[in-house]
Amino acid sequence: MLRTFRGGLLIGLAVAAAVAAGAITYERYDTKTLKRTIRRDAVLCGVNAGLPGFSIPDDKGNWSGFDVDFCRAVAAAIFNDPKKVKFVPLDASERFKELQSRKVDILSRNTTWSMSRETSYDLYFPAVYYYDGQGFMVRNSRKSETALELDGAKVCVQAETTTALNLVDHFKTNNMKYEEKKFGKLDDVLKAYDSGECDTLTADVSQLYALRLRLTKPGDSTILPDVISKEPLAPVVRQRDDDWMMIVKWTLYAMLNAEELGISSDNIDEALKSKKPDVMRLVGTEGAYGEVLDLPKDWAARIIRHVGNYSEVYERNIGQKSKLGIPRGLNQLWSAGGIQYAPPIR
Repeated sequence: MLRTFRGGLLIGLAVAAAVAAGAITYERYDTKTLKRTIRRDAVLCGVNAGLPGFSIPDDKGNWSGFDVDFCRAVAAAIFNDPKKVKFVPLDASERFKELQSRKVDILSRNTTWSMSRETSYDLYFPAVYYYDGQGFMVRNSRKSETALELDGAKVCVQAETTTALNLVDHFKTNNMKYEEKKFGKLDDVLKAYDSGECDTLTADVSQLYALRLRLTKPGDSTILPDVISKEPLAPVVRQRDDDWMMIVKWTLYAMLNAEELGISSDNIDEALKSKKPDVMRLVGTEGAYGEVLDLPKDWAARIIRHVGNYSEVYERNIGQKSKLGIPRGLNQLWSAGGIQYAPPIR
């Protein structure tokens, strides 16, 4: 039986098929992006073309990483199937344009949330899923131990990024000289550094950990301890599409709340039997919190079952269980000394 949107339009045949198959069971669809996503039977996710730990394809085209898993979580909430995602690799220079032109539904691509980006490009950054900061990787031969010992450095940096702006600010503020070498693509930045064209490479610290793995001799470079900027990394969606923004935002908050409540992919079945009110609201056995997002009652349980809570996603991709081994740091929950803090579901 065909259902209707709040605006009175009939759901298309693809949507009806999804409803009949049990992929979606909710009553109303007000979000244009959500309607298109359901019709094509997949979320279009813009990602980095190749950043280990965050988004990278293997030789068979299978994607993995922290950013990749976030898009899979959105797909799990909508379709009960984390595989219903099409990953679109985008360069830094084209990512916002491609989002605006609807080539993708969401950017999950190590993108810094800033005022100018939100206002100039008509975009929303729903929530911070990784608190990062800009740093420096240097050759051990420089014998530099801090970012204040980089006077005279040759620095490789990616053009048209907040990284390039922060680089100028750092050297100007500390009255140091440097030689800047800009490249349009991150791969070219890394190649220039690896070939010796630069003795310093600057990027977000998370990127530096990933890029070091790709060097010919990773052990010959050190990531300095200094962090010279605030780089709140967030998924990005279009403005004037508020319902879609809410789905993306609460996907992250569901993962954080799950970690805080001790709910993981290993114990989700037990959580569905819980009588604790905060657990019941999260997994959908109490209340109608999914319906207000145009999602089914078990939307968050789907995310946790198929993708995991925030800690699971972090640790397997970039944390201690991964090759990168990045400490949680600021990305610990607020209750464990970090600043990751999700509003409650109630």
